[in-house]
Amino acid sequence: MTLEKAATKFVEANGTKYAYRSIGDDAGNLPLVLLQHFTGTMDGWDPTVVNGLAKKRRVIVFDNVGVASSSGTTPDNVAQMAIDAHDFFSALGLKKVDLLGYSLGGMVAQQLVANHPDLARKILLVGTAPRGGEEHLLKVLDEARSQKDLPDPRLDLFFTKSQASRAAGRAFLERARTRTADRDPEVSQETTGAQAKALIAWCATKDADNSILSAIHHPVLVVNGSNDTMLPADNSYFMFKHLRDAKLILYPDAGHGSLLQHPELFVAHTELFLGASM
Repeated sequence: MTLEKAATKFVEANGTKYAYRSIGDDAGNLPLVLLQHFTGTMDGWDPTVVNGLAKKRRVIVFDNVGVASSSGTTPDNVAQMAIDAHDFFSALGLKKVDLLGYSLGGMVAQQLVANHPDLARKILLVGTAPRGGEEHLLKVLDEARSQKDLPDPRLDLFFTKSQASRAAGRAFLERARTRTADRDPEVSQETTGAQAKALIAWCATKDADNSILSAIHHPVLVVNGSNDTMLPADNSYFMFKHLRDAKLILYPDAGHGSLLQHPELFVAHTELFLGASM
């Protein structure tokens, strides 16, 4: 089964129907659960990344509360998003997992693990920021939307302006359109506004004692592009320095979508980091 063909399933928790897809099997490893970026849906993940990771483990993608195919109202804060994600995990009976949090999903992953340290074994934080970190969300969104000649704003949001990066971006967009049946709907304006508020508030809330990062004792792989304009790579370096057990990878000439620009390399680095389940 691949991301492009996996059936959309539903599980209910506290009155919310969560949409999810499961690819691969456990194969002796812990499942890997993916937490998606700002305005992202299950169909916003790169099939090359998800299918590559699913060769050795079960990979689960899902829509959090109010996003795309899931019911409910999207909260406007990361703390509640983490609570909702934990409800989803509990509904599926997931007691121990590896986590991959991308962008806003990386913020949710940090809060989730700080709240429930026994839930995760290893964590990947991709293109994200610590609480109190630097963000330029609205500025970058406005710039991307002003470029009317772009076939998709993600070309400018996730990739640099170099020919190589833009070519990788167009290739990603083609892969992301492969699924034609049972696709997730695009997120609503209500979800977009709530997620924007949550992301901005997370970065605007100073954490002088680094209480969230200090609560994470797990092995962490921090990944970003060297030229991320939305959540700059300085955030990644900060997390690398302040997490107890972290490794850092910065991909050159890559933006917010570093894992989308270098999908095979990202899968290889992720497999090397995750290794065998303990």
